[in-house]
Amino acid sequence: MQHSDIAVIGGGPAGLSAALNGRIRNKSVRIFSGDYKESGLYKAEWLENILGTPGMTGAAYLESSREQAAAKGAEFVQGRVLSIMPMSGKFTISCGADIYTADAVVLATGIVQTTAFPGERELLGRGVSYCATCDGMLYRKKAVAVVIRSNEGIHEANYLQEIGCTVTVVSDGRNLGGLDSAVTVLEGKKIVVLGDGQVEGLSVGDQTVPCQGVFILRNTVAMSSLLSSLETDGGHIKVDRNMQTNIPGVYAAGDCIGRPYQVSKATGEGLVAALSAVEYLDKQKTGGAK
Repeated sequence: MQHSDIAVIGGGPAGLSAALNGRIRNKSVRIFSGDYKESGLYKAEWLENILGTPGMTGAAYLESSREQAAAKGAEFVQGRVLSIMPMSGKFTISCGADIYTADAVVLATGIVQTTAFPGERELLGRGVSYCATCDGMLYRKKAVAVVIRSNEGIHEANYLQEIGCTVTVVSDGRNLGGLDSAVTVLEGKKIVVLGDGQVEGLSVGDQTVPCQGVFILRNTVAMSSLLSSLETDGGHIKVDRNMQTNIPGVYAAGDCIGRPYQVSKATGEGLVAALSAVEYLDKQKTGGAK
């Protein structure tokens, strides 16, 4: 099991700033993020209001920031974090089919812009999953629906097809290039997970897909599913001035803690979160953490 001093969840400006400053203070840092090229910032044509970097594209800014964090020794893991669990003074992080641990966590997930589908939360773990490579073998030879809201979803739908599932993909209209030709495709945005105590099907518009499993593949997982007992307010994570959440050892920074949604704000908060995490870790070592 791979361990780091600090796990940073999110590879945008807040997360990269936290990682950079954690490394400068000689802590091992692992950054978990999806494909950064799918982010809104990466697609920004021009950034004018970031001090010291006039007239950069979003892509150039992110590439430069990632290179800077990597040069300082931050490690990158591409994938969706599915859960974070406090355990024996550490945090266990599930990312895809892999498990990692860390002594402190910085949440820099940006904004989760989608709400849960009806029936999703009620049937989570009862047929609803966020990871095909984790749970796919439970549905081998069974009918499953894959709701794709991330480009990684194509790979996971193909995996389910390869292990013998009967797969129906529900797309939002995105390009599905690379999808196995044997997979059935529906398009629709009005989705309801059906079942009484266990998944029985998926409603897509006026169509019903009978299935035993539903895999919902988004770029991010809602905070309520990621880390239980985390306090939020209006969809944002609650923090104090030190970026401390209500959970000791867990900090948050950037768009996920509230407006304004600006790069400069996010990088500053990432710095504060890293400094707070470093202080927490140092107190842990001396037995002085509260």
